Amino acid sequence: MPDAGAVGRRVLVVDDHAPFRALARELLQAAGYEVVGEAVDGRQALAGCARLRPDIVLLDIQLPDVDGFAIAAELADQDRAPAVVLTSTRDAGAYRRRLAESAVRGFIHKPQLSAAALDAVLG
Repeated sequence: MPDAGAVGRRVLVVDDHAPFRALARELLQAAGYEVVGEAVDGRQALAGCARLRPDIVLLDIQLPDVDGFAIAAELADQDRAPAVVLTSTRDAGAYRRRLAESAVRGFIHKPQLSAAALDAVLG
């Protein structure tokens, strides 16, 4: 599981919907986060993490090629694992057990995405 201590502000946004990626980039950059890249699926997320070394991965659960929980587990096993925050259009109740068992920092329901919500999840 990623270290629960301080987290930097470099973010990789992973979502297969371009409008959500653009909104996330705009919201987070306006609040001082540095969005270092975007990915549209799990394969690109893993490659982007290896190349860009983000501190945080904002990761959609429902990706076209693989489940976000599987990507989060793979990232958690890496050296210098980023803090993973999952997102979905479904609320947290739909994933309650899986969230509790996963190696993620937290969850943000997509309609509630903001820098303040991310700050709260990251502590």
